[in-house]
Amino acid sequence: MLESLYPWIKAFHVIAVIAWMAAMLYLPRLFVYHAALPAGSRVQSETFKVMERRLLKAIMTPAMIVTWILGLWLAWQSGFYAAPWLQAKFALVLAMSGMHGFLARTVKDFAADRNTRGHRFYRVINEVPTLLMIGIVILAIVKPWS
Repeated sequence: MLESLYPWIKAFHVIAVIAWMAAMLYLPRLFVYHAALPAGSRVQSETFKVMERRLLKAIMTPAMIVTWILGLWLAWQSGFYAAPWLQAKFALVLAMSGMHGFLARTVKDFAADRNTRGHRFYRVINEVPTLLMIGIVILAIVKPWS
């Protein structure tokens, strides 16, 4: 029975990954614009705070949770959990999760008007999920060391 669910679980895992990555790429971009606001832009700042919070709470965090749950199930079900390529992928997904945590903390900092970083910092940070995603996709598709 569980074997017949494998392609469905894999499909929903990929859907969750796409949602997670879309949010991981968009949230730092919102920070770029938020950090670049001129002093006294209260209304615009409040709008960014709502957008950032909703993106984190409604899309990014649920998608990450589903990605992890289904990914771990797939690793267990497929028997790939011991494969070196999956262990490397796991390390990169852990790094992505750490980045998620950093972005979640930054949402809280912006919400409390505690952000001390400029828009250039967030332009650089915006590239980190992209680089991690490239490594993760290559490992998942190419499966080196298998």
